[in-house]
Amino acid sequence: MTNLVSASWLKENLNNEKLVIVDCRFNLMDKQYGKKSYEEGHIKGAVRVDIETELSSEVKEHGGRHPLPSIEELKNTFENIGINSDSIVVAYDEGDLAGPCRFWWILKYLGHDKVYVLNGGINDFKEIGGEITQEIKSIKKGNFKVEVNEDMRVNMEYVKERLYKDNIAIIDSRENQRYKGEFEPVDKKAGHIPSALNYFWMDILNKNEDKLNMKSQEELEKHFKNLKNYDEVIVYCGSGITACPNSLALSEVGVKHKVYSGSFSDWISYEENEIEK
Repeated sequence: MTNLVSASWLKENLNNEKLVIVDCRFNLMDKQYGKKSYEEGHIKGAVRVDIETELSSEVKEHGGRHPLPSIEELKNTFENIGINSDSIVVAYDEGDLAGPCRFWWILKYLGHDKVYVLNGGINDFKEIGGEITQEIKSIKKGNFKVEVNEDMRVNMEYVKERLYKDNIAIIDSRENQRYKGEFEPVDKKAGHIPSALNYFWMDILNKNEDKLNMKSQEELEKHFKNLKNYDEVIVYCGSGITACPNSLALSEVGVKHKVYSGSFSDWISYEENEIEK
């Protein structure tokens, strides 16, 4: 298994006692969307995590728009949804992968290897006759051992020391207009971190009508081929969420990398930091 599972794999393994299914649907512009979606119908046995309140902490002067909670807070969140050290965890949304990849990345960062993202999301699961329910599962608190993988995450100072280095690729995961600074719907300043390259996170997906699926291994290899020429790759986005789908896709093709979790919204919180357009 890679970092993805298919809807058919999930359907066949629904009764596995070690399986924890996590609904990560969310919408940046509608804070109630995830809760509403879950209540209207979710994959049988799924529990829910709130991207805004459980996988992000309170916004402060620095740290960006979605700062990571403390290790202790994250451990509690994961244990409260029933995750044990030997759990097989599958996260899903409707297929764009932003929420579940944030969840996947954080669990990996905390040292849990058996965490996967549902390729095609709940829509693929419905299409093959997977059971959708409004029933809320009773949860037995988990016991989760944390072993933080510090190599996965970097801060502003780390990025700043690596600007304009020929052997280091800094990757901006936002859409091209935001990268160029032509359009900025969320942050106070527009543009990108100096010397960053642009790899829009949604370019890792194939869209077929209203369905979204991760591109094939071959397509991802082609998409990221130039990044194999660098000694180090650092990925960021606006606030640390949509860098995570790129992180998962890079992991699929074996490109080692780190995520700047505070991302552009943290970078611009330091007045002295330069911005390119």
